Amino acid sequence: MVEFEFWWLLVIPFFFALGWLAARVDIKQIISESTDLPSAYFKGLQCLITNQYDKAIEAFDDAIKINNQSLELHFALGALLRRTGQIDRAINLHIDLLEKRELTLEQQDSVKAELAQDYFKAGLYGRSEELLLQLNKERYYQFSLNTLLEIYVKERDWKKAVETATELEKISGVSFRVSISHYYCEIAVNQILNKKYLLAKKSLNQALEECMNCIRANILMGDIYAEEKLYEEAIVYWKKIEFQQPEYLGLVAPKIIAAFQNLNKINEGLSILARFFDIYKLKSLLNILYKTVLENEGPSQAENIARKELIQRPSLSALDQLFQAQAISKVNKIGNIELIQQTIKNAIGDRRFYMCNQCGFKARQFHWQCPACNAWESLPSEPTDIILETK
Repeated sequence: MVEFEFWWLLVIPFFFALGWLAARVDIKQIISESTDLPSAYFKGLQCLITNQYDKAIEAFDDAIKINNQSLELHFALGALLRRTGQIDRAINLHIDLLEKRELTLEQQDSVKAELAQDYFKAGLYGRSEELLLQLNKERYYQFSLNTLLEIYVKERDWKKAVETATELEKISGVSFRVSISHYYCEIAVNQILNKKYLLAKKSLNQALEECMNCIRANILMGDIYAEEKLYEEAIVYWKKIEFQQPEYLGLVAPKIIAAFQNLNKINEGLSILARFFDIYKLKSLLNILYKTVLENEGPSQAENIARKELIQRPSLSALDQLFQAQAISKVNKIGNIELIQQTIKNAIGDRRFYMCNQCGFKARQFHWQCPACNAWESLPSEPTDIILETK
């Protein structure tokens, strides 16, 4: 057992006194700095808290007139102008600082960083890039790379995006593997459009090296082989999706069926699709399976599929398919069956959407990159039933 040393009792008040003194110094410093700020600054803060942005801008503008030497006040006003869409005013504010004020190199970099954000917000990506590349690397390197990456993605300059993301990954410790794999896929898409299939395959292999779970790369690789009429090779790549993320099988199901049709092996294709559906129960697989059976084996077999699904997992879409098959086969003699089916279609037709899990954007078609927030793989692989609000 450790014995208690009584001299510790003498040390404790000493450290307490030091802490009290430090606190007093900090408080005096805060009070001193606060009294240097114009009252309009605090009025602006109050307006910001209550979301009165126009009044906040007026208040910060007044604060700058009182204390024109404060760069921080200029930056606060500039950020607020950007936020409210008054980009021209923000640009002029920061240009005036560069042209009419004597600034140190460090201060110039601070103003250029703000101006680069103004230009980016205004869509003047070339001007923004030029300023970002001028900034001091020690202080602004990661900030510059982040903004440059956004610029290159918006400009669809995928090679620069790869280089920038790779460097950003090194200095930030944040993984950009998924994003980089999509950049290579975008490069491959352009090469496919130009019929440069060998180059496209090389780009897709690079995508898979960056991220072995890149579903899109295998889908595109299959597309290339299908375009070359090498259907068996195409099917091999599309079937790999099952071992990556099987929920994406709905994206390749129509491609697999088309390839087997070209090989005159439709029954083999149906067998594979049926197995996929039995295991993963994806609605998109059911739709493709039902449609293919209806076209190749007739309405009676298609009706069996719809009826089984309706019993196991009741839904309007399955009921619609059942009525469709019955209407074609004329098994059901009810005269208004097509009217019933059309009513069901109208009820479910506008409810199926892909919704971004980052920003909530709704799309009727699948996108690898959200058109709204630019996030990669943020849309689900399967559309979901969403009831839109009506005004």
